[in-house]
Amino acid sequence: MNGTSPPRDRAAARERYTLTGPDGRPFGSPVPGQYGGNRATRVYGRLDCPAALRVLARGRYAANRVFFADEPAAVAAGFRPCARCLPGRYQAWKARQSQSSGEPAASSGTNRATASARSSHGAATGWL
Repeated sequence: MNGTSPPRDRAAARERYTLTGPDGRPFGSPVPGQYGGNRATRVYGRLDCPAALRVLARGRYAANRVFFADEPAAVAAGFRPCARCLPGRYQAWKARQSQSSGEPAASSGTNRATASARSSHGAATGWL
């Protein structure tokens, strides 16, 4: 044996990671992605996101996990930023969504009257 691997093995080694492209289709890559996402929820975030790691640890989410080379690829594929690990980007995305739908942008604080009404309604109906 001459120490070289067959061409197919070298190609497989070069494309060790499967990433999702801007068109939403998977492709092989020699480098890992910078962002992870969930195909079912269409949310992307950092690979060290506490919310994603918590769900992965429970044994869920792995089947729907996708990876992106960069943030523009995730956005182009139709994913939104994670509110937990990318809060600034999530707020900007949320503001753009509300502007495009014609709704006023949500305030950053909690609406106490609404929260109180929900709590009262939940207690009255037995949902709490």
